[in-house]
Amino acid sequence: MRDAETVTFGGSDLDRAAHLRSDVSALAELRQDPSGTHIVLWQGKPLVKGDEMDSLVRLSHDHPILAECETDALFLGMEERGPVFGHWLKEYWPEGLDGSELGGFVDTTQQSHPTLRSDQVFAELRMIMTRLTARDAELAATLRAMVEWHRRHGFCACCGAQSEIGQGGWQRSCDACKSQHFPRTDPVVIMLITHGNSVLLGRSPGWPEGMYSLLAGFVEPGETLEAAVRREVMEEAGIKVGRVEYLASQPWAFPASLMTGFRGEALTKEIKLDPAELEDAVWFTREEVAKAFVGQHPTLKPARKGAIAQFLLQKWLSDQLD
Repeated sequence: MRDAETVTFGGSDLDRAAHLRSDVSALAELRQDPSGTHIVLWQGKPLVKGDEMDSLVRLSHDHPILAECETDALFLGMEERGPVFGHWLKEYWPEGLDGSELGGFVDTTQQSHPTLRSDQVFAELRMIMTRLTARDAELAATLRAMVEWHRRHGFCACCGAQSEIGQGGWQRSCDACKSQHFPRTDPVVIMLITHGNSVLLGRSPGWPEGMYSLLAGFVEPGETLEAAVRREVMEEAGIKVGRVEYLASQPWAFPASLMTGFRGEALTKEIKLDPAELEDAVWFTREEVAKAFVGQHPTLKPARKGAIAQFLLQKWLSDQLD
């Protein structure tokens, strides 16, 4: 697909400057560089400008909130203006906050911090991802994925001892058994399965009423991506798939997936739903999906804006999959 990298979280050409990650002294100097910028994450939410929430807040190296963040800053890369570091505000909890909505499918809440201006807030990335520039979206997604990995992997998977951060945040090392661990990304296939003029869409329990999306699933060990497409569609909907073609990919830091988008031709059409996998699966015509995208379908709501599912469906509707 010609414009595959225009999907949300893709295409910003960030210089990750991996050659600097092992240079401890250079990273220490860069962290104090006045030209550098620092972005902050709290509860998975990036710090953004609160008026339109369309850009990350880039702080200076001496901003007081950084003193409350975890000690190890994560080196995200180099921009023309200078280095970019990411920080995790781990221990802070706003007074009186009801956290029941945090991390939910729809989280429209915003939170602040005493050291921040009134127009600077933490907001759920999935709610604002289409408002951000490609660069800000990539930085936010990278920081979220990295923080989530560190949060879940504080101990060595080989011997159980506590591990330590290294390589500017891109590695964890175990002093006990000398093992090294690196950020994890889980491959997921997401499929635009068509039969004539119709596309197969499904929904999971707990989604907003009427919302349907493309089928998706994790790739298993020893399995090709194409085989995963055919297996997942058969398992979830009982549909046999023939020809499979790769289309595009999207890093999805919720918590650590790489969505790989494919198109597939259905060889059968009768749906045999696995209720353990999906709440429902339906063949929708191109006309029905088009109405849903403009808010004119009586029941169908499209996939989340910014997700690769909506991106692929839009390309299908406009005959731009090639």
